Amino acid sequence: MEDINLKLEKLKEYLKSLGKVAVAFSGGVDSTFLLKIAYEVLGDNVLAVTLKSDVFSKRETAWTREFCKKEGIPHLLCEFDPFSVEGFKENPADRCYICKKALFTRMIQIAGDRGIKYIAEGSNVDDMGDYRPGLKAVRELEILSPLQMAGLSKAEIRQLSKMYGISTWNKPSKACLASRFVYGEEITKTKLEMAEKAEQVLIHFGYEQSRVRIHGNIARIELLPEQIQEFVLNHRKEVYQSLKEIGFDYITLDLEGYRMGSMNETIAKEQGDGN
Repeated sequence: MEDINLKLEKLKEYLKSLGKVAVAFSGGVDSTFLLKIAYEVLGDNVLAVTLKSDVFSKRETAWTREFCKKEGIPHLLCEFDPFSVEGFKENPADRCYICKKALFTRMIQIAGDRGIKYIAEGSNVDDMGDYRPGLKAVRELEILSPLQMAGLSKAEIRQLSKMYGISTWNKPSKACLASRFVYGEEITKTKLEMAEKAEQVLIHFGYEQSRVRIHGNIARIELLPEQIQEFVLNHRKEVYQSLKEIGFDYITLDLEGYRMGSMNETIAKEQGDGN
């Protein structure tokens, strides 16, 4: 506990030194904790900025508005169209970099118009281990990552969130809907809507930590390994029928189960084959 408290104090001191900051607020575990602490330290010198977009769940976007209203945190909800960004819909391996650079460039403009010099986002130290081209855009645009700076891991952020009474302390990990597509497959608004609807079906049946990955017109469902048997015994038929109605031709279940960034496994394999 001593170590985690030292990290928390380091985070607070750093945020205090900024004076005024805009926080990229997605409603996830990390950005919610960062926003809460920033508001505790800086009060109304904090602006939460949420970009409304086809790649973000409507449910999550609505939640950000409700959270800020409840906490009294200044909040700005702005439109962001990823399909206007060159290279996005083609979905190359660095799609996240392309999209994040455009997204944070837009956020820089929003903050600058309001006299805010610093923008902070919620990456933690665990994010440094996965294939995350979006972090390259964060570095290039000099976006701040206070949770990384303080040395906080995901588990520690959850622990501190629970201590603070933040409801997201045990919230399942989320990611933008574009991460559901195999690299090289064109991203369309229709398929983004299909992915969101399919995951809402799983959430309805109690599978909060789940993904529906898109491979052409095939839906590949990822569930926590310990939930696979329950799914097969109790919900397979209903989920199958629902996803067929959404528009998928085939629905499959990934026997390995949910894991973060599973679409990046092909990249790792290709890099390994090239050595």
